[in-house]
Amino acid sequence: MAARKKNAKRATMRLVYIDFWSALKISFLVSLVVAVVTVVVGLLLWWALDRFGVVHSAQTFLEGIAGSNGAGLVAGLTFPNVMTFTLVVALLEVIVVSALGAILAALFTLAVQVVGGWKVTFGSD
Repeated sequence: MAARKKNAKRATMRLVYIDFWSALKISFLVSLVVAVVTVVVGLLLWWALDRFGVVHSAQTFLEGIAGSNGAGLVAGLTFPNVMTFTLVVALLEVIVVSALGAILAALFTLAVQVVGGWKVTFGSD
């Protein structure tokens, strides 16, 4: 065991810079994946709720409570409207997450000038 510890190699480095454009590209790709997942989850959720009759039950319930006003409340609860809303949320998510990734990279690069970097140790045991 002691012989293995002596042969273990370690390298210590400091992360002092994150490229702005690389961070923007990576955060854009991550946000695209999350946007696709959001749209697929919205589609599957609508399909499941519609298939099990939850949407119709909610419409009937609200119409029974509020009458014609309740019918007006749920008249816009249709598949095209729900998917449009989901797509708008996904588009906004792509914009916000991409911008946040780039801003955080720039802030990290600025903060590194004050604290001297992030110490990272690599090793093989």
